[in-house]
Order: sequence, then C-alpha cells, then structure tokens
Amino acid sequence: MRIISGSFRGTKLFTLEGLNTRPTLDRVKEALFSKINFDLEDSIILDLFSGSGALALESLSRGAKQAVLCDFSRDAIKIIKQNIEKTRTNEKTLLLNMDYKKALEELKIKNMKFDIVFLDPPYETDFAEIATKIIIEQDLLQNNGFIVLETDNKEKVMKNLDTDLIEVETIKKYGRVYLLFLNRKG
Repeated sequence: MRIISGSFRGTKLFTLEGLNTRPTLDRVKEALFSKINFDLEDSIILDLFSGSGALALESLSRGAKQAVLCDFSRDAIKIIKQNIEKTRTNEKTLLLNMDYKKALEELKIKNMKFDIVFLDPPYETDFAEIATKIIIEQDLLQNNGFIVLETDNKEKVMKNLDTDLIEVETIKKYGRVYLLFLNRKG
C-alpha cells in the first residue's frame, strides 16, 4: 500500500498482516480522493477505524491540516505509529487507541469538529451506522462536513441509518465495495 498523491506521493506504508484488517483498494482510494480532493485543503480529518492510517495520511499528503486516527487494535496502532513516523506527520496527528464510542466521547469533550470523517469498520458489524448517529448527535461535523462510509452491504447500511438525522448525498460502487457520502440533514 502506498500514498497516491501529494507531498508524500509514492511513500510505501506499513500494513497489518492477516485478515482482521482490510485495506481500502488503490482504485477505490483513487476514486474517493478524486471526489473529495477540493475539500481537503486545511481540513480536519477523523479516520475512526484507521487500520494502517492510509486514508488519514493520504489526506494529510493532499493538504489536510490535521488528522485524528483511531483504532481499537494495538497491532493497528503500532502500524499507524510507524506510518506517522515514516511520513513525519507527528505534529499533525492525534492517535487514539480505544473503542470508537469512547473515542467519539473524548472528541466531543475536546470540542473537536471535523470536515471529513472516514468510517471503514469491519463489514459484518453495525459500527458504521452507530458511529454515524453518534457523530451527528454529538455535533462532531463542521457545518459543511461530511462522512465517507465504506461497506460491502449497502442495503443493510441504508436500512439502519437514521434518516431523520442523515442524508445520503452520493453512493458510488467499486466492485463489491460501496462508498456512501453522508451529510447531516437540514
């Protein structure tokens, strides 16, 4: 896995071994960043299920101001630390090794608000739908902020999203992967 574009272009990132983490495919990542590229300059990013940290680090490479990376796995955190060191982004990153619900609580206490939130949790869970609801209810998005949710089961996610709070702006399909771009309703 590598950083596609920006100041860290071509940097190879460390990745986790095994099946517990599923990196975003390069072609999906390229399409994603092509769509959000103009939103990245000076933005504050939350990568809630970070894995290797590739999405947050790609964002920093393309001009994001700050990124918060969170993962519950200690192994993932070790890899993310190595990737942060490799890209020399220590001053622009905050790394949280905790459950996503606890992380969202901490971020609310710190009065943080995000321009872009990446949600790429394990597919078989309902973590994305729960996290989305918490993010909206806790007012963790900037006014024009949005959430990018990656899933392989669009129907399940759509059924479980709280449509009183959330609006689906766009859905893109890449092979078996869907990217849902979500906004706060109203």
